[in-house]
Amino acid sequence: MSKAHSINEEALVETSLGHSEDKKSEHQLSFDDNAQPTTSIRSVKQVVYDHLGEFFKKPDPRNKPGNPAKILRLTPHQAFTFSVAFLGWMVDAIDFFCVSLSTTELATAFGKEPSQVTSAITVTLMLRPIGALLFGIIADRFGRRIPLMVNLFLFTVIEVASGFSKNLPTFIGLRAVYGILMGGEWGLGNSLAMEVLPIKSRGIFSGILQEGYAVGNLVAAMLYYAIVPHLGWRALYWISIIPAVITIFLAYFLKESSVWQQTRQEQKNASKRFHTTFVDMLKKHWLRCIHAIILMAGMNFLSHGSQDLYPTFLKTQLGFTPKQATIGTVVGNLGAIVGGMFFGYISEYLGRRRTIAICTIIGACFIPLWIVPKQFGQLLAGAFFMQVFVQGAWGVIPVYLSEISPSQFRATFPGLAYQLGNLIAASASQIEATMGEKNPLPELRNGKKIPDYGRVQGILIGIIYACVFVLVILGKEEKGKSFAVESKQVDSCSSSINEPPPPTSNDTENAFK
Repeated sequence: MSKAHSINEEALVETSLGHSEDKKSEHQLSFDDNAQPTTSIRSVKQVVYDHLGEFFKKPDPRNKPGNPAKILRLTPHQAFTFSVAFLGWMVDAIDFFCVSLSTTELATAFGKEPSQVTSAITVTLMLRPIGALLFGIIADRFGRRIPLMVNLFLFTVIEVASGFSKNLPTFIGLRAVYGILMGGEWGLGNSLAMEVLPIKSRGIFSGILQEGYAVGNLVAAMLYYAIVPHLGWRALYWISIIPAVITIFLAYFLKESSVWQQTRQEQKNASKRFHTTFVDMLKKHWLRCIHAIILMAGMNFLSHGSQDLYPTFLKTQLGFTPKQATIGTVVGNLGAIVGGMFFGYISEYLGRRRTIAICTIIGACFIPLWIVPKQFGQLLAGAFFMQVFVQGAWGVIPVYLSEISPSQFRATFPGLAYQLGNLIAASASQIEATMGEKNPLPELRNGKKIPDYGRVQGILIGIIYACVFVLVILGKEEKGKSFAVESKQVDSCSSSINEPPPPTSNDTENAFK
């Protein structure tokens, strides 16, 4: 069978569904020409002006999202690949949230303050960029399947070892290694999923994929409730490896996407070393890379600032039981799943950036309901709607980063931007915990000062919502780009690498566009 006939059906679907505007975006994404970008103020201003114009432009009514029943329909290969990507992100989230849910128990076991225990979360987040870079480069060069399996296997080893920790330094050391593994998984799973999905289905499945994080949080909360009161916090880490083992088994049967195979083959044909191509990409798209990292820092502050310390806020400041704190986590994650799917879906009409901006505006309105009430039912409503809009914005991120990513770095670029943003936001929960402890409530409880976690969380999230709104309207969007067509166009430019065009004043604009 010829190569032309060996292309999997998902690539053919993408090619047939491409928009006419893709040609322009694909040309802009071509990083194989040798034009050197300039840094003139005028060029940067023009970029900002153009992006603002795109953001406030009325959505094209012809781009209304299709029937959900139809766009959710995938081929068996597409469905299986997406399911493995979803499960991979879910099992990473399970272990991550085991720490935030058991912060109080860990502090008691190790004789430390909760703010000291949350340093484990900080270390995990800080080291995720190393995993994103390492596993991303390996995946872009050698494929996604084997790196994903190795990542998940090492993850299970660290998960079990965490349950045997005798002291806080040992626990933090293990969480550091886990951070590297967690950082690598998201880029692997995201590239696997986005490369096989039909274009019109990307928005809603982007929301579903990202909410593997919320489902993981939900599963972790249920495991915490079922295990910790009866078997202790150590058993929580041992038992939670079961979903990871199942995912490793399923990943064994994955096939590499035709988009990656095509892109990698054309890079080989161009006779360019991988590191040379990487440097060319940075020269051409440095401004886009910087913007993506800063945007992801804001998004990660938003996510971790609204989730990681919330169970501790409910238990320590408001005096609710561990059972009630678990219920609050479950309700919040149900809202996250609803928000991720819904806003991912409507982003096909409103656009990726506009959808995120809407979530930031409405989400900020629910901050008082999220932290001020004393009644448990009202707090549950606040937790639900807060996560609808926090994770509604996040539901657009996988497809947004994939679409603005250069083709030969679709595992590295999204994952590294995401995790470098995580590095900047790594101290979110620790900042909240420390500031809450330094600014306690005026009244004492049993002769002890009670940290005011709620006020700190509310102020931080309000500021971050505003920052994300500004960042997202300044960014670039490539909604509906065909990955299969793009890889051909991008690498066809490689054949003319020895004849670089002269630099122009538009190079900085192209770097961001």
